[in-house]
This record gives sequence, C-alpha cells and structure tokens, in this order.
Amino acid sequence: MKKAYIKTFGCQMNVHDSEKMAGILRAQGFDLTEDRQNADLIIFNTCSIRQKAEQKFLSELGRTRRMKERRPALRVAVAGCIAQQMGEKLLKRAPHVDYLFGPQNLHALTGVSEKESLLALEENPGLATMELPVLRKERGRAWVSIMYGCDNFCSYCIVPYTRGRERSRPSESIVSEVRALAAEGFREVTLLGQNVNSYRSDVDFPGLLRRLNGVDGLARIRFVTSHPKDFSPELVDALAGLEKPCEHVHLPLQSGSTRVLREMNRKYTREEYLKKVQALRARVPGVAITTDIITGFPGEREEDHRDTLGVLGEVQFDGIFAFAFSPRPGTRAAAMQGHLPDAVRSARLAEVLELQDSITLGKNEALTGTTTEVLVEGPGEALPGQLTGRTRTNKIVTFQGGEDLEGTLLDVRIVRARRHSLEGEVLSS
Repeated sequence: MKKAYIKTFGCQMNVHDSEKMAGILRAQGFDLTEDRQNADLIIFNTCSIRQKAEQKFLSELGRTRRMKERRPALRVAVAGCIAQQMGEKLLKRAPHVDYLFGPQNLHALTGVSEKESLLALEENPGLATMELPVLRKERGRAWVSIMYGCDNFCSYCIVPYTRGRERSRPSESIVSEVRALAAEGFREVTLLGQNVNSYRSDVDFPGLLRRLNGVDGLARIRFVTSHPKDFSPELVDALAGLEKPCEHVHLPLQSGSTRVLREMNRKYTREEYLKKVQALRARVPGVAITTDIITGFPGEREEDHRDTLGVLGEVQFDGIFAFAFSPRPGTRAAAMQGHLPDAVRSARLAEVLELQDSITLGKNEALTGTTTEVLVEGPGEALPGQLTGRTRTNKIVTFQGGEDLEGTLLDVRIVRARRHSLEGEVLSS
C-alpha cells in the first residue's frame, strides 16, 4: 500500500484542508504516515500569511530535492496559499515538485496516483457545494468549513487573492455534516471561515447557530474567525440565548489605533470595537475574548502603539496571537510608505506580549479552586499518563487520566495556574 505524508503549515483552516486531503488519499488506498522518509507522496500544505511560515516551508521543500534524487519514484506536492500565490514560479524554483494545487482545488488530488504531474490553481466557484471525504485525527472535536474565501481585502492580507471571494455552504449541508459527526460521537464542532459572521445562505450566521444548537448529541459549538465589523447584535443575542455555543469569542483587533485600523482597511474604529466587547460581556457573563495583534504596521507611530497597549489593558483579553508586521507580496500594505525597522517592530511586539502575559496569568490564577467542564482532547506532551483538554472558554487544562477518556466531557477542579494553561484534577468520569 502506498504511503502519504502531509505537513501542515498555518491555521485551523489549513489543518482541516489537510484532513480533507487525507480523506481523498485514503479513498485511493493510501496509508497516512508520520515518516516522510518512507513516504511515496509528500504534501506540503502551505500558509503565506507570514514570512516566517513561508521561509520554513521553502527550507523543508529544499530537503525533498535530495530525497527525490535518491528515490526518483517519490512524488512531491505543494498545496495551499503559497502554491496559489507563487504558481508556476515555484515550479521554476523547485522543478522537483510534481503536483501544485491551491486551496480551492483539493479535489484535484482524486486519482493522483495515476498522474505524473498536476497543476490546479484555477478559481473554483463550485467549492461551497463540493462534498469531499475527511479523515479526522481527533475523537472528540471536529472542524467544519461553513464558507470559503474572503471579501474584506485588509491591506496586509493575502487571503482574498489565494482563497478567492466569499462563498457560503448551504445550511442543510452543514447541518447534515454536524448531525453525522454527533452520531459518530463527536461532542464539539468548530465552524471555520475567514469571516464566519458574514456567512450568508438560506440563513445568516446567527440562524445557522440556532439550527446547529438543535443537533442531538452535540455539546459544544465554536467558531473562528469573527470580523468585528460584522459582529452584530443578533449574533450576541444568539450567543446569550443558545446552550451550545461556547463562551469564547476570538475577535481580532489587529491595532488599537483608529488611524492604523483605517490604513489596514479594517472598517471599524477603536471605539466601535470597544462597544462591541462591552455589549458581548453584558449579555454573556464570563465570556472569554481572545484577539490578534499586528505590531509595527507601516506608518505606525509610538502613540498608535500606545493605543494598542491601552486597549489590551482596558479589554483584558484572555489571550492573544501577536505578530510583528510581515509584508506579503501583492498586498497594498507591502507597497505602503513608512515601513518600520525590524528592531522597532520586534520591540513593540515584545512589549505587547509582556503586557498580555501578565493579564493572561492573572486571569488563569483567578480560576484556581474552581470546577469546570473539560473536553478531553488526548495525551499531553509533558508527563506520562497526562491528558489535555479545553474548557468551554477555550482554556487548556492538563490532568492525569487514561487515554480511554479521549473525547469525553469531565468535571475538573483547577489546582494550579500557568501563563498559558491550567493544571487540574478529575472529579468525575
């Protein structure tokens, strides 16, 4: 039996795309392997949002050239956003690549063992209604794509150019998939989209949440990512009134400066963002809010940076994903004036992270002694017999237990707080 190795770079959407690739390959008789040295097919599912991920991929791709020199029958594939962005330029740079396909063309993997080469980078208007097999790694939680692409064109973001314009799946297709997952024993689903709030089919996003809330056997619903400009009062009503959506919202801020937000083409102000956070917290007590921050955007002044630190202090996010600005070829921000030195971008990033680390630790310490529901995700990495799971507010919790508990919901008492996780003791199983 042929073996395939898939290396995933980037976000949850890429992870789920890799699950679809694995499903397509399994249907063709491939076994999935973690050992690329013995693989017949190596796939790199790439991300181009940040330069660091791109450089890491190119380094790994270079090593496969030597592998192919030793094993000419090996097939090498590049998928995802870098494949879409670089196109045939990548084939000129790395002629040992056999298959190149973008995130809209995963279906091109069908029948791949009979293909000597593959180039599939075209727009796929039928993506939202295309049903592909999925090979999921986890037992308790699953990712479900509800829409594809993006219409926002933030000035720093390459996604609309690589994943295309917004297309929403029919709600009945999503509900059917989630019903099937619940019947298989999955307790939690995460709805995926570049901007889930702009989901539009026969229902809007709050309407979709209401439909999924009625799925028997499902305990939790998560979603990423929300765009603040579309975070509506109707969505807040749904989160306040429905049982299964988790008390966690990821709401990317990017900058606390209205001036910088305008240059980013984010379509909201600092004040509008803060009002939406206040409305959410008023209706959903205890909700955890996380965010994204970009430091050192072109033209960012010291007072803009201070505005960002001010929002961190005011909102008291539960956690953040923060990165120094990384220019992406083809975006408007890459051509802007006023690019800041690396040292300035990095120093501002360090200041943001230092402040947020203290906030996150304080929030975690406040949970010591409380009891919370945890969905067991699988073995931990630090100690033998350790499991890891998440609370409804998306806090990572480690505790002792057997692997047979994977996929189950447990009551766990928090006994110790760390900066980015909690330690607990199981009270029931």
